[in-house]
Amino acid sequence: MSVDVVVIGAGLGGLSAAAHLVSQGYRVLVLEKYLIPGGSGGYFERAGYRFDVGASMIFGLGERGTTNLLTRALASVDEKIPSIPDPVQVHYHLQGLTVRVHRDYEQFSGELGDRFPQERRGIQQFYGECWRVFNYLNSMELLSLEEIGYLTRTFLQNPGACLGLARYLPLNVGGVARKYIRDLELLRFIDMECYCWSVVPAARTPMINAGMVFSDRHYGGINYPVGGVGQIALALERGITRLGSQIRYGAHVKRVLLNGRKQAVGVQLATGETLMAQAVVSNATRWDTFGRLLTADEIPGAERGWQQRYQKSASFLSLHLGVYQSLIPVGTDVHHILLDRWADLEAALGTVFVSIPTLLDPSLAPPDRHIIHAFSPTAMDAWRGLDPAAYAQQKQAWADQIIHRVSQILPGLKEAIVFQEVGTPRTHRRFLGRVDGTYGPIPRGTPLGLVGMPFNRTAVPGLYCVGDSTFPGQGLNAVAFSGIACGHRVAVDLR
Repeated sequence: MSVDVVVIGAGLGGLSAAAHLVSQGYRVLVLEKYLIPGGSGGYFERAGYRFDVGASMIFGLGERGTTNLLTRALASVDEKIPSIPDPVQVHYHLQGLTVRVHRDYEQFSGELGDRFPQERRGIQQFYGECWRVFNYLNSMELLSLEEIGYLTRTFLQNPGACLGLARYLPLNVGGVARKYIRDLELLRFIDMECYCWSVVPAARTPMINAGMVFSDRHYGGINYPVGGVGQIALALERGITRLGSQIRYGAHVKRVLLNGRKQAVGVQLATGETLMAQAVVSNATRWDTFGRLLTADEIPGAERGWQQRYQKSASFLSLHLGVYQSLIPVGTDVHHILLDRWADLEAALGTVFVSIPTLLDPSLAPPDRHIIHAFSPTAMDAWRGLDPAAYAQQKQAWADQIIHRVSQILPGLKEAIVFQEVGTPRTHRRFLGRVDGTYGPIPRGTPLGLVGMPFNRTAVPGLYCVGDSTFPGQGLNAVAFSGIACGHRVAVDLR
């Protein structure tokens, strides 16, 4: 079988790339090891509950501007899904500091200024810089930064925005924040503002990414898809297949095939079947792509250099709960982040993320029930070598710790649980096909903003990468950006 493009993995990055290519008339085959699409942005069903695999704080589903990349990916295959606006992006509970990030920017910045009155001007200046980055991004169509024709066209149309963004490319959030803010607690808060989506503090978070996240939550807003986050992937699947391309499930790609010129020309499945294509797009992690899908002598030196600059982030312990509806008081916010001690920001079980999506969409749970998804970072090393009994015991012990922590904001949680399922890094590795269950790359040291982040093309001709291992990084809207950019880059190359 031969197609124009084979995409390895039906995560949202791979699906966005496929959608863009299909919209341009290319024949695409998406190969997914699991049984449904979405990857970390997918879902699973148990006992009448529909749980999101990952976070349910969704950027990119807005209706305005150009940074709503999930909306754009869906539109490319004539799909649209209803969503529910969330009035509060997140409610922080941080070592005595409580802050709510309202959808309305003035309400958020006003309340933050009331909490830090001596820093009111610095708050406006710092977040003002984030708005400046966002407005630059929002003034241009976001496609592949590797494609010279697009760059030339965009620069001629909007030179000011291009030059402005170039200035921020090497900058990180921490350096910008410290230009305006002196209060240590407020700087720690900005660390958490970054950590909750970039998995690193402000000093290691690119300013361009922060400009998009910190502003789009007020501009396009946080919008939860009706029916759960998995509806995004299902809608992309509908559009891709309706336009004549195909997604195959249970298709385990064993390796990428290279010809005599070391050019990618197809893939081989675990069954031995070979599928030929003009281009191969990998939505696997960079480590899986160049550590599993190619042989050692096929791995280009550039990839080894990237792995010296970046490392795997931790995975998560995920706790999916069904609880009695009466547990959740009226007026409770959907998303919460808990941190008892600033020093534990990056520690295992230090930061706890909480999502209650049924406050927006009750259809996800049986009547008189709510869903709680609580998760906290943990690395694979803590879960290696455990026999089944020890593994089950540790899962329950760690789950009990998270339940105790979440009880700080939801008293009586333990007694209200009617369903519980625990996922570990081993779970994420098994079902998501990600090495060590990692949720993406983080810099080993202090990066120069986004300068060191790889784009979609690789040093292997015909092989492209997409997803959180490529520019601009982690998060569903970011991987949709990566997918759209990759689809554009491949389409230009095939022409």
